[in-house]
Amino acid sequence: MRRGPLREGAFTSKLHDPRTAVVVGRRLGTALLVCFATGLLSHLLQEPPTWLRDHLTSRPVQGYRVTQGLHVISGIAAIPLLGAKLWTVYPKLFEWPPARSVAHALERLGIAVLVAAMLLELFTGLLNTVQWYPWPFPFRQTHFWLGWLATGGLLLHLAAKAPLVAAHWRRTGPALAQRRAFLAGVTASVAVVTLTTAGQTVPWLRALTLFAPRRPDIGPQGLPVNRTAAQAGTTTAPADWSLRVDGPRPYELTMSRLLAMPQYEADLPIACVEGWSASARWAGVRVRDLLDLAGAPEDARLRVTSLEADGPYRVTDMPAAYARDPLTLLALRVNGEVLDPDHGYPARIIAPDRPGVLQTKWVARMEIL
Repeated sequence: MRRGPLREGAFTSKLHDPRTAVVVGRRLGTALLVCFATGLLSHLLQEPPTWLRDHLTSRPVQGYRVTQGLHVISGIAAIPLLGAKLWTVYPKLFEWPPARSVAHALERLGIAVLVAAMLLELFTGLLNTVQWYPWPFPFRQTHFWLGWLATGGLLLHLAAKAPLVAAHWRRTGPALAQRRAFLAGVTASVAVVTLTTAGQTVPWLRALTLFAPRRPDIGPQGLPVNRTAAQAGTTTAPADWSLRVDGPRPYELTMSRLLAMPQYEADLPIACVEGWSASARWAGVRVRDLLDLAGAPEDARLRVTSLEADGPYRVTDMPAAYARDPLTLLALRVNGEVLDPDHGYPARIIAPDRPGVLQTKWVARMEIL
């Protein structure tokens, strides 16, 4: 017989029941699946496989802003939901005997992997929003594979528990006042963490941005900055800076020659993987005009190299759909002012529906591929 404080009957709350677990689980599952789908899209935009690379589209203009905002919003909302879900089921940890059969042991092992993957995924994702990485492994690759592990584990868990979920999907008895109060508390918690962080990408919630790591209206020229010129080692552009474009007809352009070319303006957002975004009015030379000047084919991709000496996005590739888009600019000004060094002076890339890490700053060279 079991002895001690965790003996049979030690957990007296009526909320450690299948109905409560199913109700919370529906909400948690929805948040996690939205988070996974939008995160997968972000990964594909940042590192598209060869078969997808030339089929990406630069529309809708605000697409990445919306999907990455949803990714971070749903991930943060999942944190209190996961806490509530684990609270409803944690007495199961103390079942006796721990494993009644091989199948039961495998099921419990799968749940352990699922919970561990979810906790690590949400924990590392939350710290990524403040750009704090107190671990030795690479964040992006680890986050990507943990997402697959957590989602696969969730689907397997749902398959194993399908009869139980189906039996308690709808309320069959009188509503429990305790359950109503508990679910109201969970809903309020999700609402608070969402409303106080979503303003970093949702303009009409900006006044409520209390706990978000970024306010989208604070920074040089009214825009936030993730990587400063000092961090990139590009605080001062070379006095003889010029843009080099390599292609069938290679050439170089000084700043005065760039300014003498037709100038275009575009209202486009900077949307970063950490979940914040902000719109600005950019002005500069269309990238498609620079391609035409170099004799680039219509379907040519573009490689952009930054002045920064090091960094994972010092060199980025741009598919033809982005390079040829009339809104894609080699920006020289923002909101009517010459670019601040932190925003990429002397020139930067700005393109629609593109992750912020790929909007290369401090551009030195373009190469037609």
